[in-house]
Amino acid sequence: MSTPQLVVHRDKDLMAQAAVARLITRIVDAQAARGSASVVLTGGRNGNGLLAALRSAPARDAIDWSRLDLWWGDERYLPEGDPERNVTQAREALLDSVPLDPARVHAMPASDGPYGSDVEAAADAYAAELAAAAGPEDHGSVPSFDVLMLGVGPDTHVASLFPELPAVRETERTVVGVRGAPKPPPTRISLTLPAIRAAREVWLLAAGEDKAKAAAIALSGAGEIQAPAAGAYGRSRTLWLLDAAAASELPRALYPPASA
Repeated sequence: MSTPQLVVHRDKDLMAQAAVARLITRIVDAQAARGSASVVLTGGRNGNGLLAALRSAPARDAIDWSRLDLWWGDERYLPEGDPERNVTQAREALLDSVPLDPARVHAMPASDGPYGSDVEAAADAYAAELAAAAGPEDHGSVPSFDVLMLGVGPDTHVASLFPELPAVRETERTVVGVRGAPKPPPTRISLTLPAIRAAREVWLLAAGEDKAKAAAIALSGAGEIQAPAAGAYGRSRTLWLLDAAAASELPRALYPPASA
Protein backbone atom coordinates (compact mmCIF):
# COMPACT_ATOMS: atom_id res chain seq x y z
CA MET A 1 0.00 0.00 0.00
CA SER A 2 1.37 3.40 -0.98
CA THR A 3 0.62 6.64 0.85
CA PRO A 4 -1.45 9.02 -1.30
CA GLN A 5 0.37 11.94 -2.86
CA LEU A 6 -1.57 15.05 -3.83
CA VAL A 7 -0.98 17.39 -6.74
CA VAL A 8 -3.36 20.33 -7.04
CA HIS A 9 -3.63 22.33 -10.27
CA ARG A 10 -5.27 25.69 -10.88
CA ASP A 11 -8.08 24.36 -13.08
CA LYS A 12 -9.25 21.21 -14.83
CA ASP A 13 -7.59 22.05 -18.16
CA LEU A 14 -4.20 22.47 -16.56
CA MET A 15 -4.80 19.31 -14.57
CA ALA A 16 -5.50 17.36 -17.77
CA GLN A 17 -2.42 18.75 -19.53
CA ALA A 18 -0.18 17.95 -16.57
CA ALA A 19 -1.64 14.46 -16.27
CA VAL A 20 -0.95 13.88 -19.97
CA ALA A 21 2.69 14.85 -19.51
CA ARG A 22 2.97 12.42 -16.60
CA LEU A 23 1.25 9.65 -18.52
CA ILE A 24 3.45 9.98 -21.60
CA THR A 25 6.54 9.83 -19.39
CA ARG A 26 5.31 6.72 -17.54
CA ILE A 27 4.42 4.90 -20.75
CA VAL A 28 7.70 5.74 -22.48
CA ASP A 29 9.71 4.71 -19.41
CA ALA A 30 7.83 1.40 -19.11
CA GLN A 31 8.32 0.64 -22.80
CA ALA A 32 12.04 1.40 -22.49
CA ALA A 33 12.35 -0.84 -19.43
CA ARG A 34 10.15 -3.79 -20.40
CA GLY A 35 9.31 -3.40 -24.08
CA SER A 36 5.63 -2.64 -23.52
CA ALA A 37 3.32 -0.73 -21.21
CA SER A 38 -0.18 -1.26 -19.83
CA VAL A 39 -2.66 1.42 -18.84
CA VAL A 40 -6.17 1.17 -17.40
CA LEU A 41 -8.46 3.91 -18.68
CA THR A 42 -11.35 5.58 -16.93
CA GLY A 43 -14.43 7.23 -18.37
CA GLY A 44 -16.30 10.31 -17.21
CA ARG A 45 -15.54 13.92 -17.92
CA ASN A 46 -12.07 13.89 -16.38
CA GLY A 47 -10.99 10.62 -17.98
CA ASN A 48 -12.24 11.66 -21.40
CA GLY A 49 -10.79 15.14 -20.95
CA LEU A 50 -7.38 13.60 -20.34
CA LEU A 51 -7.65 11.45 -23.46
CA ALA A 52 -8.65 14.45 -25.58
CA ALA A 53 -5.68 16.39 -24.21
CA LEU A 54 -3.41 13.47 -25.04
CA ARG A 55 -4.70 13.41 -28.61
CA SER A 56 -3.60 17.02 -29.13
CA ALA A 57 -0.30 16.75 -27.23
CA PRO A 58 2.75 16.97 -29.57
CA ALA A 59 4.66 14.57 -27.30
CA ARG A 60 2.11 11.81 -27.90
CA ASP A 61 4.34 10.59 -30.73
CA ALA A 62 6.98 9.61 -28.17
CA ILE A 63 4.73 6.65 -27.32
CA ASP A 64 5.06 3.45 -29.33
CA TRP A 65 1.33 2.90 -29.61
CA SER A 66 1.78 -0.59 -31.04
CA ARG A 67 3.35 -1.72 -27.76
CA LEU A 68 0.67 -0.36 -25.45
CA ASP A 69 -2.04 -2.47 -23.79
CA LEU A 70 -5.21 -0.63 -22.84
CA TRP A 71 -7.71 -1.95 -20.31
CA TRP A 72 -10.75 -0.43 -18.61
CA GLY A 73 -11.61 -0.03 -14.95
CA ASP A 74 -15.32 -0.35 -15.62
CA GLU A 75 -17.89 -0.29 -18.35
CA ARG A 76 -21.58 0.36 -18.79
CA TYR A 77 -23.21 -2.89 -19.88
CA LEU A 78 -24.80 -1.53 -23.04
CA PRO A 79 -24.71 -2.55 -26.71
CA GLU A 80 -21.51 -2.21 -28.72
CA GLY A 81 -21.12 1.34 -30.03
CA ASP A 82 -23.56 2.86 -27.55
CA PRO A 83 -22.45 6.46 -26.97
CA GLU A 84 -22.62 5.94 -23.19
CA ARG A 85 -20.04 3.16 -23.21
CA ASN A 86 -16.63 4.19 -21.95
CA VAL A 87 -14.87 2.51 -24.86
CA THR A 88 -17.03 4.39 -27.38
CA GLN A 89 -16.15 7.70 -25.75
CA ALA A 90 -12.46 6.76 -25.55
CA ARG A 91 -12.36 5.89 -29.24
CA GLU A 92 -13.83 9.27 -30.10
CA ALA A 93 -11.53 11.15 -27.73
CA LEU A 94 -8.27 9.43 -28.67
CA LEU A 95 -8.10 5.79 -29.69
CA ASP A 96 -9.26 6.21 -33.29
CA SER A 97 -6.55 8.85 -33.77
CA VAL A 98 -3.49 6.77 -32.83
CA PRO A 99 -1.94 3.59 -34.31
CA LEU A 100 -2.88 1.09 -31.61
CA ASP A 101 -2.69 -2.66 -32.10
CA PRO A 102 -6.38 -3.69 -32.02
CA ALA A 103 -5.44 -6.93 -30.24
CA ARG A 104 -4.07 -4.88 -27.36
CA VAL A 105 -7.22 -2.81 -26.83
CA HIS A 106 -9.07 -4.84 -24.21
CA ALA A 107 -12.61 -3.51 -24.18
CA MET A 108 -15.06 -4.99 -21.70
CA PRO A 109 -17.90 -7.04 -23.22
CA ALA A 110 -21.06 -5.38 -24.53
CA SER A 111 -24.63 -6.38 -23.73
CA ASP A 112 -25.29 -7.44 -27.33
CA GLY A 113 -22.23 -9.72 -27.32
CA PRO A 114 -22.00 -13.46 -26.63
CA TYR A 115 -23.08 -13.13 -22.99
CA GLY A 116 -26.36 -11.33 -23.64
CA SER A 117 -27.96 -10.11 -20.44
CA ASP A 118 -25.67 -12.24 -18.24
CA VAL A 119 -23.41 -9.50 -16.90
CA GLU A 120 -21.80 -11.91 -14.44
CA ALA A 121 -20.65 -14.15 -17.31
CA ALA A 122 -19.32 -11.09 -19.12
CA ALA A 123 -17.38 -10.09 -16.01
CA ASP A 124 -15.95 -13.59 -15.70
CA ALA A 125 -14.80 -13.44 -19.31
CA TYR A 126 -12.95 -10.18 -18.69
CA ALA A 127 -11.37 -11.67 -15.58
CA ALA A 128 -10.16 -14.59 -17.71
CA GLU A 129 -8.68 -12.17 -20.25
CA LEU A 130 -6.82 -10.36 -17.48
CA ALA A 131 -5.55 -13.65 -16.06
CA ALA A 132 -4.30 -14.74 -19.48
CA ALA A 133 -2.32 -11.49 -19.77
CA ALA A 134 -0.75 -11.84 -16.32
CA GLY A 135 2.78 -13.19 -16.19
CA PRO A 136 4.73 -15.04 -13.48
CA GLU A 137 6.18 -11.72 -12.36
CA ASP A 138 2.74 -10.24 -11.73
CA HIS A 139 0.88 -10.21 -8.44
CA GLY A 140 -1.91 -12.70 -8.90
CA SER A 141 -4.35 -13.02 -11.76
CA VAL A 142 -4.09 -9.55 -13.26
CA PRO A 143 -1.20 -7.81 -15.01
CA SER A 144 0.86 -5.29 -13.05
CA PHE A 145 -0.62 -2.27 -14.79
CA ASP A 146 1.84 0.59 -15.16
CA VAL A 147 -0.87 3.21 -14.58
CA LEU A 148 -4.47 2.66 -13.55
CA MET A 149 -6.60 5.79 -13.75
CA LEU A 150 -9.84 6.32 -11.86
CA GLY A 151 -12.33 9.14 -11.81
CA VAL A 152 -13.80 9.94 -8.41
CA GLY A 153 -17.56 10.37 -8.22
CA PRO A 154 -19.31 12.90 -5.97
CA ASP A 155 -20.37 9.94 -3.79
CA THR A 156 -16.72 8.71 -3.62
CA HIS A 157 -17.31 5.85 -6.07
CA VAL A 158 -14.47 4.71 -8.31
CA ALA A 159 -14.85 2.49 -11.37
CA SER A 160 -18.34 1.06 -10.71
CA LEU A 161 -17.68 0.40 -7.05
CA PHE A 162 -20.35 2.33 -5.20
CA PRO A 163 -20.55 2.89 -1.44
CA GLU A 164 -22.01 -0.02 0.52
CA LEU A 165 -22.89 -2.10 -2.59
CA PRO A 166 -21.67 -5.72 -2.85
CA ALA A 167 -19.01 -5.01 -5.49
CA VAL A 168 -16.94 -2.83 -3.16
CA ARG A 169 -16.88 -5.65 -0.59
CA GLU A 170 -15.41 -8.18 -3.04
CA THR A 171 -12.07 -9.56 -1.87
CA GLU A 172 -11.46 -12.55 -4.18
CA ARG A 173 -12.66 -11.88 -7.72
CA THR A 174 -10.92 -9.36 -9.98
CA VAL A 175 -13.96 -8.39 -12.08
CA VAL A 176 -17.62 -8.36 -11.10
CA GLY A 177 -20.97 -7.62 -12.62
CA VAL A 178 -22.79 -4.72 -10.99
CA ARG A 179 -26.57 -4.54 -10.84
CA GLY A 180 -28.62 -1.77 -9.32
CA ALA A 181 -25.95 0.92 -9.59
CA PRO A 182 -27.33 4.22 -8.22
CA LYS A 183 -26.00 6.04 -11.29
CA PRO A 184 -27.52 5.06 -14.65
CA PRO A 185 -27.21 2.74 -16.36
CA PRO A 186 -27.76 0.34 -13.46
CA THR A 187 -25.94 -2.65 -14.99
CA ARG A 188 -22.16 -2.45 -15.30
CA ILE A 189 -18.90 -4.37 -15.20
CA SER A 190 -16.13 -3.28 -12.85
CA LEU A 191 -12.68 -4.16 -11.66
CA THR A 192 -12.64 -4.84 -7.94
CA LEU A 193 -10.39 -3.25 -5.34
CA PRO A 194 -8.01 -6.27 -5.37
CA ALA A 195 -7.52 -5.84 -9.12
CA ILE A 196 -7.04 -2.09 -8.77
CA ARG A 197 -4.42 -2.61 -6.09
CA ALA A 198 -2.35 -4.81 -8.40
CA ALA A 199 -1.37 -1.71 -10.39
CA ARG A 200 2.07 -0.19 -9.96
CA GLU A 201 0.52 3.26 -9.91
CA VAL A 202 -3.08 4.32 -9.26
CA TRP A 203 -4.07 7.84 -10.28
CA LEU A 204 -7.33 9.32 -8.99
CA LEU A 205 -8.66 12.26 -11.00
CA ALA A 206 -11.05 14.81 -9.53
CA ALA A 207 -11.97 18.22 -10.86
CA GLY A 208 -14.83 20.55 -10.01
CA GLU A 209 -16.61 21.70 -6.87
CA ASP A 210 -18.92 18.67 -6.99
CA LYS A 211 -15.92 16.44 -6.23
CA ALA A 212 -14.62 18.46 -3.26
CA LYS A 213 -16.52 16.66 -0.51
CA ALA A 214 -15.72 13.24 -1.99
CA ALA A 215 -11.99 14.01 -2.10
CA ALA A 216 -12.06 15.28 1.48
CA ILE A 217 -13.88 12.20 2.75
CA ALA A 218 -11.68 9.71 0.89
CA LEU A 219 -8.45 11.38 2.02
CA SER A 220 -9.47 11.82 5.64
CA GLY A 221 -9.41 8.23 6.80
CA ALA A 222 -12.82 6.99 5.67
CA GLY A 223 -13.31 3.25 5.21
CA GLU A 224 -13.42 1.82 1.71
CA ILE A 225 -16.92 0.34 2.10
CA GLN A 226 -18.36 3.79 2.80
CA ALA A 227 -15.89 5.60 0.50
CA PRO A 228 -14.55 3.31 -2.23
CA ALA A 229 -12.01 5.90 -3.39
CA ALA A 230 -10.27 5.46 -0.03
CA GLY A 231 -9.54 1.84 -0.93
CA ALA A 232 -7.97 2.57 -4.32
CA TYR A 233 -4.19 2.59 -4.10
CA GLY A 234 -1.22 1.36 -6.08
CA ARG A 235 1.64 -0.90 -5.07
CA SER A 236 4.30 1.73 -5.75
CA ARG A 237 2.38 4.97 -5.94
CA THR A 238 -1.05 6.47 -5.34
CA LEU A 239 -1.49 9.88 -6.92
CA TRP A 240 -4.45 12.20 -6.48
CA LEU A 241 -4.62 14.72 -9.32
CA LEU A 242 -6.99 17.54 -8.39
CA ASP A 243 -7.95 20.98 -9.53
CA ALA A 244 -8.30 23.78 -6.98
CA ALA A 245 -12.09 23.40 -6.82
CA ALA A 246 -11.92 19.67 -6.02
CA ALA A 247 -9.24 20.34 -3.40
CA SER A 248 -11.16 23.15 -1.71
CA GLU A 249 -12.42 21.07 1.23
CA LEU A 250 -9.25 19.10 1.95
CA PRO A 251 -7.90 19.35 5.50
CA ARG A 252 -4.94 21.68 5.64
CA ALA A 253 -2.92 18.86 7.22
CA LEU A 254 -2.75 17.28 3.78
CA TYR A 255 -0.88 20.25 2.36
CA PRO A 256 1.52 21.06 0.86
CA PRO A 257 0.65 18.84 -2.09
CA ALA A 258 3.38 16.37 -2.94
CA SER A 259 5.18 16.91 -6.21
CA ALA A 260 6.43 14.08 -8.38
